[in-house]
Amino acid sequence: MAKKNHRPQLVAAIGAARDASAVLLIAKLDRLSRNAGFIFALRDSGVQFVCCDMPDANTLTVGLFAVIAQHERETISKRTKEALAAKKARGTQLGTPANLDAAATAKGLEVRKANARDNQQNRQASKLGQLLHAQGHTLQEIAQQLNDGGYRTRRGKAFFAMGVQRLLAKSAI
Repeated sequence: MAKKNHRPQLVAAIGAARDASAVLLIAKLDRLSRNAGFIFALRDSGVQFVCCDMPDANTLTVGLFAVIAQHERETISKRTKEALAAKKARGTQLGTPANLDAAATAKGLEVRKANARDNQQNRQASKLGQLLHAQGHTLQEIAQQLNDGGYRTRRGKAFFAMGVQRLLAKSAI
């Protein structure tokens, strides 16, 4: 979690704190991010923040802890990769093959279908796609209209003709 910098909720919290001229409270600095650049960017963003685990921290200590947290992340990653490589070299099959039985695969497929079916963006895009299709638009034109309208697939990607075709086929069922 702390390795990823794409954090929409955090961006919203920073924006809200900036708009309200409020102080952003952070439970633990190393859980905020283990990327020193990210923490420095937050520090330089003009939003004041306080770490509950270090309430007396200043820019020097925040910088030091940010660099230490990043080093720790890199060290953990390196040790994990080395341990997995050593285990694989000893002949151990990584993963859990027992989880890949037919029932688990079918259950995973059903969950993905339900997620796509229940996704609000998909439902809205499907309705618009059906209307455009009924008006004689091509799949490519429908994809372009959806993308221009700000619609994205369930995974946040742009629509293409094949995706529109699948979306229309699912809505026809």
